[in-house]
Amino acid sequence: MEPEFDLLVVGGGINGCGIARDASGRGLKVCLAEMNDIGSATSASSTKLFHGGLRYLEYFEFRLVREALIERETLLKAMPHISWPMRFVLPYHSSMRFDLTTPTSKLLNIVMPWMKGRRPAWLIRFGLFLYDNLGGRKILPATRSIDLREGIEGAPLNNKFEKAFEYSDCWVEDSRLVVLNARDAQKRGATIRVRTKVTSAVVKDGFWDVSLEDTLTGKTSQVSARMIVNAAGPWVGDVLRGTLKSNQQGGVRLVRGSHIVTKRLFDHDKCYFFQGVDGRITFAIPYETDFTLIGTTDADHPDASVKPECTPEEQTYLLNFVNQYLAQPVADDDVVWSYSGVRPLYDDGASSASAATRDYVLKMDTSRGAPALNIFGGKITTYRRLAESAMDEIKAAFSDLPPKWTAGVSLPGGDFPVDGVQDLIGGLLAEFPFLSDRWAARLVRAYGTEAVDVLGDAKTKDELGTDFGADLTENEVVWLMDKEYARQAEDVVWRRSKIGLRLTESQIATLDIWMKDRLQKTFFEAAK
Repeated sequence: MEPEFDLLVVGGGINGCGIARDASGRGLKVCLAEMNDIGSATSASSTKLFHGGLRYLEYFEFRLVREALIERETLLKAMPHISWPMRFVLPYHSSMRFDLTTPTSKLLNIVMPWMKGRRPAWLIRFGLFLYDNLGGRKILPATRSIDLREGIEGAPLNNKFEKAFEYSDCWVEDSRLVVLNARDAQKRGATIRVRTKVTSAVVKDGFWDVSLEDTLTGKTSQVSARMIVNAAGPWVGDVLRGTLKSNQQGGVRLVRGSHIVTKRLFDHDKCYFFQGVDGRITFAIPYETDFTLIGTTDADHPDASVKPECTPEEQTYLLNFVNQYLAQPVADDDVVWSYSGVRPLYDDGASSASAATRDYVLKMDTSRGAPALNIFGGKITTYRRLAESAMDEIKAAFSDLPPKWTAGVSLPGGDFPVDGVQDLIGGLLAEFPFLSDRWAARLVRAYGTEAVDVLGDAKTKDELGTDFGADLTENEVVWLMDKEYARQAEDVVWRRSKIGLRLTESQIATLDIWMKDRLQKTFFEAAK
């Protein structure tokens, strides 16, 4: 008997959804099982940046940085609605001290021992020169020096900072990126099963026989597949040794990254890159128009079953970190929200969480009698390249697979030019004049060319149905449930969007009840 699927992908984060999309586009029959919401763990808890990883140059990770830099512009073209260029301001002062344990620090201490942990300006400028040129930059503007005494960039900073370097990287709506990959995979034939846990996997007649459980209804089912792709993120080790019963060597290092969101701290749209003496860096990023996002930390997180949360100590650390730079200090009372995620890094034996490699490692295991590909580590910026690398491993079991195809192929809603956002917003306002400018901009930044489909035939706001607050309407929620796998209010207000920042607990509870009622009605109608 032939198996039902070619691939069963375990895990609906960015790596799992990226692989499912790539594989489906090459003609493989794919089933993806995610035990929670799509993109609900690590992939929803990043610093929201598509970046090359400037600080990784300190660790001589040139291949990783180059790959990420190339990907920035490849992905900008595929998703200009959820990703856009951003300028980063790196303040500099000659008295600043840096981590002494990085390879760059150790080399500098040998060559220039009198520097005693300092970074000369020329060295930072050289690093930024490499950053500008390693990836063949074409769209993004180059690095420049700025005078903080004259520009708006210096206004929020302590006046001891007179000089800064400004360079380019990109913003990304991380949760939406995951959902759009899942949708595109489904469009190309994949079966996407959310709230579905893999409870067991055994090999029968050379194929995987897998038991699944719907975590909402408790209903169980069986599927069979030629190969399993273990992209379970923080749970990759649990799936590897618990579910797949493998003895394959290789581990995952769980590193918690926490973020805080404060009231808006500055009146421009650039991001700050702050450097600390402990080797960490922290970003302060314009966020959701009225807020500032600050992060991230690096702390070992031994148990994937423990929900990551920003601890009081981490919040204090982040506040103290940015207060070394800001003219007006921020305090606990300025924090309006916090979140935390666990990065499943490959355990390379590094002495600290900050030094652990951000590169990805793929390991094929055939010891059980059917192949399983285990995914360790990775960065959101390089997810598409990781998927291509995974397909290089997978194609050994499948003859005559088509070649690579995802580079430059738009994700849903992203079929417009990188510089076409304002035109799209203007067109939406012309077609739906009842929208406010902010509302139209939010819809375009979420749905791109599909924003008109979300609004449908509505001629007035009332025709969009129930208003749940902050211009979140019934039409949009129905779209998110029917097209984007949303099942609960938190899926909508904290992952498909960040509208939760503008809603009360009561409003979110009302939305949750409405969604549950609709799901029940849909279930009963389907059962008739």
